[in-house]
Amino acid sequence: MGHDMPETEKMKLQGKVLSIEKTGEKRRDEDGNLWEKCIFTVELIGLSKRSLGELIPYGLKGKKVKLIRWCYLDWHYRLGVRKTLGLDETETIIEGKSLSEVVA
Repeated sequence: MGHDMPETEKMKLQGKVLSIEKTGEKRRDEDGNLWEKCIFTVELIGLSKRSLGELIPYGLKGKKVKLIRWCYLDWHYRLGVRKTLGLDETETIIEGKSLSEVVA
């Protein structure tokens, strides 16, 4: 993966949301909206549409990973939908590191 590529051209993994666990940790934003920290279990299925010409690295398709996200709106909690991972999350998974410190 070239680190000199513009951010919009870098490879991003994509997965399907299998489950969402609410942690109970909450915070309010500047508009007064109450957000809850959640742990998403996502099965990797491929790459985002913006990763044209790239192939998912060997051994990652079908792998289940846990992502930490902050949720507020109803649609944040939908199961079975595609979720594109951030560049930092994608790079962490490809490098074989834990996602425990990556929060989107």
